[in-house]
Amino acid sequence: MYFDTPVYFVFLTLITLAYWRLQWRAQNVLLVAASYFFYGWWNWRFLFLMGGSTLVDYFLAAQIAKSSDARKRRLFLVVSLVMNFGFLGAFKYFNFFIDSFSHVAGWFGHAERLAPVLRIVLPAGISFYTFQAVAYIVDVYHRKMEPARSLLDYALFISFFPHLVAGPIQRPAHLLPQTQSPRTFDAGRVFDGLMLIVTGLFRKCVVADNCALLANGVFNGNLGELNLPLVLLGTYAFAWQIYGDFSGYSDIARGSAQLLGFHFMVNFRQPYLATSLSDLWRRWHISLSTWLRDYLYIPLGGNRHGEANTQRNLFLTMLLGGLWHGANWTFVIWGALHGAGLAVARWLGFQPETSARENAATSFSTLKRWLARIAVFHFVCLGWIFFRATSVNEAFRFLQGLARPTWLPQYWIALQFLAIFTVPLFLLDLRLERFQEEYPFEKLKPFGGALSYRRRAIFAACLLLAVLIFAATEPSAFIYFQF
Repeated sequence: MYFDTPVYFVFLTLITLAYWRLQWRAQNVLLVAASYFFYGWWNWRFLFLMGGSTLVDYFLAAQIAKSSDARKRRLFLVVSLVMNFGFLGAFKYFNFFIDSFSHVAGWFGHAERLAPVLRIVLPAGISFYTFQAVAYIVDVYHRKMEPARSLLDYALFISFFPHLVAGPIQRPAHLLPQTQSPRTFDAGRVFDGLMLIVTGLFRKCVVADNCALLANGVFNGNLGELNLPLVLLGTYAFAWQIYGDFSGYSDIARGSAQLLGFHFMVNFRQPYLATSLSDLWRRWHISLSTWLRDYLYIPLGGNRHGEANTQRNLFLTMLLGGLWHGANWTFVIWGALHGAGLAVARWLGFQPETSARENAATSFSTLKRWLARIAVFHFVCLGWIFFRATSVNEAFRFLQGLARPTWLPQYWIALQFLAIFTVPLFLLDLRLERFQEEYPFEKLKPFGGALSYRRRAIFAACLLLAVLIFAATEPSAFIYFQF
């Protein structure tokens, strides 16, 4: 059940209408049932995996909270972590390790002996709900929060369908209290939710899906032999595809939650306007980057034990963050690139971020800011080549095309096509950056005056019209559903 399909919006509409007719506890029952139905739509067998881990973590957290014995508390924590990461590792990396061992064995002529007889199917969303469960059990262990008061509330925290398949990864201290207290209907928040859904559809159906046509054509070799223009076109197209795709998903997820009285954290803040890699990771997939910071980087030591250890911790955090994305050496290299970039930038003392007021002080600072943005964007695009390629060999073959500066007249058509579907999102980001909004006219209250309401309604109608007219004829699945 994809977010950009009619069946999802029928499902969401029915759930929302029924939800606001119920009392609080009945609302939670409905949402848990709806969430399990939503997840079972993909594969009902994986309901037992999510339900079983939910049940175990709920009782382990309760034991951790009430125990005063440090050894018992640590044991319960270890059991939970082993279970959660064990499930994640088995389902996500079994095929990866088997294939890697088979490849190494092939060097010695024994690959056929290690050929796998079993291929494990990856459960949808397991990376996302596993990280939420781990954050919960760790926070309870460190006594940063009390455990859930009821199994129903905790089950809703884990399975709530808007964030279940591809996030944003919700922090326990943010979402769990919302499941444990009544929600009230707020027309303004519902309107905000609808605006987020509309902007998300525009980002996904108009920007991402159309960019995917060009990116897939280049990466799949359908547009001819790779050369400099094609490599750049394909890379830029994928950069905007993955941004429009994932930010669009996040907007729809956040909007869906708001229709039901919940609030999700912001997951993107104009990442391609970042002026450094550290700035990028404060803007891109914020729910993951902050999770990696709080539950991996800081426990590794953060920046507390000298510069060399800080750079090591940055590199290891991003390396493991790359591996989280998928069982492929391409993701490992992608994470290593970002880890090395962050470590080197810190070693060089490169901290170009300044306040908006300081940036606007002189034309020179404005020029410097844009040069930094361009440099960061192209470093990110280098990483996207490995992220998009299906193998390391394919990624390097793609990079070799940069050495062939061939130009054909039809490339102008491809460039114009790319501009038509990326410039509007770029301009939209510039506005959002300037006014510090999540979507245009956010700070104009819809029911605070006829003019503000009309302006936002007209904007939403224009985006919907663009979706109806310019949505790609070949829609693609959300990229992050595979993680």
